[in-house]
Amino acid sequence: MRVSRRMTWGAAAAVAVVLATTACSGDGGGSETPDGDAVIRIGIAEPQHMIPSNATESAGAQVLAALYTPLVEFDAERKPVEVAAESIESADNVLWTVKLKGGYTFHNGEPVTADSYITAWNHAAYGPNGNGGAYFFGQIEGYDDLQSTDPDGEEGPQKAPEPKAKTLTGLNKVDDLTFTVTLSGPFAEFESVLGYHVFSPLPAAAWASDGVLKEGFEEAPIGNGPFRMKGTWQHDSRIEVERYDAHPGPKPKIGGVVFQIYQQVTTDYADLLAGNNDVTRQVPTESLGSAPTDLGDRFRKSPLSSFQFLAFPTFQPEFARAEVRRAISMAIDRDEIVRTIFKDSQTSARSFVSPLLAGARPDTCGEPCQFDPARAKTDYQAAGGPARLQISYNGDGGHKDWVEATCNQLKNNLGVECASTPEAKFADLLNKVEAKTPVGMFRMGWSMDYPSMQNYLGPIYTTKGSSNYYGFSNAEFDRLVEEGERAPNQEEAIKKYQEAEQILAREMPVIPLRFGQNNYGHSTRVGNVELDAQGQVDLLKIEVTG
Repeated sequence: MRVSRRMTWGAAAAVAVVLATTACSGDGGGSETPDGDAVIRIGIAEPQHMIPSNATESAGAQVLAALYTPLVEFDAERKPVEVAAESIESADNVLWTVKLKGGYTFHNGEPVTADSYITAWNHAAYGPNGNGGAYFFGQIEGYDDLQSTDPDGEEGPQKAPEPKAKTLTGLNKVDDLTFTVTLSGPFAEFESVLGYHVFSPLPAAAWASDGVLKEGFEEAPIGNGPFRMKGTWQHDSRIEVERYDAHPGPKPKIGGVVFQIYQQVTTDYADLLAGNNDVTRQVPTESLGSAPTDLGDRFRKSPLSSFQFLAFPTFQPEFARAEVRRAISMAIDRDEIVRTIFKDSQTSARSFVSPLLAGARPDTCGEPCQFDPARAKTDYQAAGGPARLQISYNGDGGHKDWVEATCNQLKNNLGVECASTPEAKFADLLNKVEAKTPVGMFRMGWSMDYPSMQNYLGPIYTTKGSSNYYGFSNAEFDRLVEEGERAPNQEEAIKKYQEAEQILAREMPVIPLRFGQNNYGHSTRVGNVELDAQGQVDLLKIEVTG
């Protein structure tokens, strides 16, 4: 859904960019033959990163879905299906053999080989490179030796020692199209994990030297996907891609995409209505009531795995006590916000895992997620909650209305001051929380990277989780998640994950707020517009029809 899949920014938003279309007038008149060379326009936010192993938010993921073809994708039952992989097999859930399909090339013509994956994954996992997706390689044997710990802590003067190793012992080449992955322990769902874009390959042209990326590669990534970069990343403006005709997989029905970067979701939607944009991935909340009239049958809905929540910096004294966190949760009337702000287009969340997933249960949060303002105030005062609260959010995601409404509820129900503080871009908010800059409570979102409860628990809440921005650490929780990962099958894994979720309900490092759905719109130019459970436009189905 890193939202990604991963952390989600909410909805796209930014400077209006009026671009000439390559085909069709957009007057609503359909043509009998779709234009396979036409370029479409899709609104996104400014990505934080464009290296696959470092891109853990939804805007970057949408672009990477065009540039890279994953080893596996997922069918309607959310089971993995091989795409760039010919097969992925294991007899013991520890030693996995990955065989690649032949015929795949990078956009510069280089063949995609086992080395393309091994080199990219070693770079992704090497701690000093600081990749946001490094956590997902933690199951592979040798990962710990690629990490280093600062002996003085983050603020200490002594430099962290170099890691013991630079490559994962668990990765071994068999031949040009085959490699093996040895895990540090059994993980029955590992094939599903390989559907996440952080496991993408990189070409030899990406490297300045052994394990060192070329400066500027991120501005024009070279992938193995159905589209290739056209020019470079124009920050805060646009990213353009064009069809890569040498791609051996299914061919896109369009000639290219201009990803228009918006800083305000309302501008994205206004451009759609004006004919200057073809797909708005999420209609702004203030337009949900008028969208059926504005767009007619071009206003669409579909299932989405997104989970919206408020996060606590638990390392700060005012939020260190679970009693304070639980009281704040009880002071929020989720149902009223869903009804008045979101026009019932989302669902109140009282658990920590998307209901789309096997093992998800309703109301696992229990009392802390029930609206009880009287008890909330009593408990808050007894726990010594702060007299002033702050909620930080990204201004490019359409969150202003609900954040302000939440702040007003906290003012009225807890008797505190509350300020809502926007950051211009989701990338800016992520950078601040990664640096532990004081921002108060902060809005976060998550969409699945792969369909497993583990993806909603491990990355977000384990002590070493890649997206644990809150400083939450619980040894029992870590143990249960690890035991779930080591379980022999999904059924046994789910039991452990459900036990771990109960700890979240007790400790409340975040406040569950809403589960989302895709509320999107498209222009009269395009048809077959579908958004998946990660909120991404299916670029192989969309076509220009008008």
